[in-house]
Amino acid sequence: MKTAAIRKLRQKLASEQAVYGLWLTLESPSIAEMAVALGLDWLVIDAEHGHLDWKEILEHIRATVRSDTVALVRVAELNAGLIKRALDIGADGVVIPWIETAAQLQQAVSFATYPPEGSRGIGAERATGWGQCFLEHTQQANEHVLVVPIIETVTAGRNISQLRNVKGVDLFFFGPADYSSTAGHRGQWEGPGVAAQLLAIKDSLVRSGKHCGIVASSPENLLERRHQGFRMLGLGADTGLLLRGLHAALGAAGRDRPMAASLVPQSITPLPHPAASSRPDGAQTNKRPRRNRRANR
Repeated sequence: MKTAAIRKLRQKLASEQAVYGLWLTLESPSIAEMAVALGLDWLVIDAEHGHLDWKEILEHIRATVRSDTVALVRVAELNAGLIKRALDIGADGVVIPWIETAAQLQQAVSFATYPPEGSRGIGAERATGWGQCFLEHTQQANEHVLVVPIIETVTAGRNISQLRNVKGVDLFFFGPADYSSTAGHRGQWEGPGVAAQLLAIKDSLVRSGKHCGIVASSPENLLERRHQGFRMLGLGADTGLLLRGLHAALGAAGRDRPMAASLVPQSITPLPHPAASSRPDGAQTNKRPRRNRRANR
């Protein structure tokens, strides 16, 4: 646990500064190293979805050591063993999916804190300096550990007045796609009416002195979310940012195409380069080729 980094993150949020981060789903620790080198405030290592194993999660955490980049692990579910393991290997906090009730959130805080306040067991792992720093770590951990629930269901939205009063939680993350699904709009990032509901939930949390986070879908959306009052701002996921760059480059070359869930490439008709295009009569034309546009950026 990097207490100095956590303090700095909380100080920025307390002064209404935005803190910027990245969602990690790929296994290479070089991605985390790049984020640290660019001075990102936080990373979320995704152990809920995808293929990351504990060795790869550990390598991402190691890439943030002795930096001001807070490393959080999104565990697969509300589970004492998963939370304990993530914190034992050195995570600065945990992100808990599908939190819907105050009782669930109180349990998450308990799993992340040592007795007598909580129920986390003490292990001789990285967090305690492999058993050499029991006293130092346990004195600091309960005060500084970050427990971040994700508001991603309609039920959680309805219960926000109870959730915001749980002690030990000052950050809430939002999951628009899952929220939309539970609102009857499966497969949409923000279905009809969902955007307004999420902003109302965010406003309720902010009035209670809490801070809210969300992943932006584009550079323009990043600025929009900041203007809306979100302060923990995700630049995107590593895969999404890579695909965004690939689509832009392929579009410039006239080779962009949509992606199918089967991952089988969809056939396209390559667009001619502007310099090589000509009219049927052989005369050159300066008309620029139309670029394919993705349905979802």
